[in-house]
Amino acid sequence: MNASTEEQPVSSFDTLKWGIVFLLLAAAVAGNYVYGEESVLIRAVAVVVLVAIAGLIGLQTEKGRNAAIFAKEARTEVRKVVWPTRQEAVQTTGIVLVVTLLMSLLLWGLDSVLFWLVGLVTGMQV
Repeated sequence: MNASTEEQPVSSFDTLKWGIVFLLLAAAVAGNYVYGEESVLIRAVAVVVLVAIAGLIGLQTEKGRNAAIFAKEARTEVRKVVWPTRQEAVQTTGIVLVVTLLMSLLLWGLDSVLFWLVGLVTGMQV
């Protein structure tokens, strides 16, 4: 990732490119609505093509390039993660379930005692 967090000036071409991206996406939505009578396959392909073109144009902007770099770095970091084995995952899940059960019983008991004490103090038995 970049160490610099300063705002970089946005070029007028980037603004134009983002405008084109939004127009393409709006055309995809409007076209899907207007041509609702057409085959679903044709509409789906058209929407996918327009979204892909919009994505490619968006990647040509500064923010798009930064997003692509971030995605690549995130993928690299995910590859570094040490995932638990199946046995570790099952054991951890079991521990969580047992602790949840014990805490729910403890809170149920505490609630019952407090309910009984409030009834005793107020003289109202339910």
